[in-house]
Amino acid sequence: MIEISESAQSYLNELLSKQEEADVGIRVFVAQPGTPNAETCIAYCRPGEQQDGDLPVVYDGFTAWFEERSLPYLVDAKVDYQQDQMGGQLTIKAPNARIPAVGEDASLEDRINYVLHNEINPGLSAHGGVVSLVEVVDESVAVLQFGGGCQGCSAVDITLKHGVEKSLLAQIPELTAIRDLTDHSVTENAYYQ
Repeated sequence: MIEISESAQSYLNELLSKQEEADVGIRVFVAQPGTPNAETCIAYCRPGEQQDGDLPVVYDGFTAWFEERSLPYLVDAKVDYQQDQMGGQLTIKAPNARIPAVGEDASLEDRINYVLHNEINPGLSAHGGVVSLVEVVDESVAVLQFGGGCQGCSAVDITLKHGVEKSLLAQIPELTAIRDLTDHSVTENAYYQ
């Protein structure tokens, strides 16, 4: 689980004490978890703003709420505060935010993102391409979007059917289909024209 240093707890207590409302805590979560764009966030959490499934941890002076979906991505995370000449800086290091170990109990979205970002995108990057999950519809259909060298590429159908779709369907049995949402009429960056 996440570690909040004593200096970070002291700094957070100071910030929270300046809030007009009583009993304001913090909420910790990872935005876009399991992707290269993952960002670990700390936000104010006013009474009643915590969400179902959030894990409360009581510290001296405040409560931290950890988003349930983010918990696997927060393993070994550390929050620290260091004084410096400009006042100080709160830092969050979450080594598992982008590439966590996902198990069978992880959400469908997390498992799809794991396969995309750890197995498929490294291969696509050789051609300047990338694919990302847009959403899961009908509980079992992954809607994807290609970018970079894959957008508008004349070989994208082969990449989709024989690479991406084949890998995802083989590794994630709950998926029944893959859809491509990409506008392939844009060809400026296409690897093959």
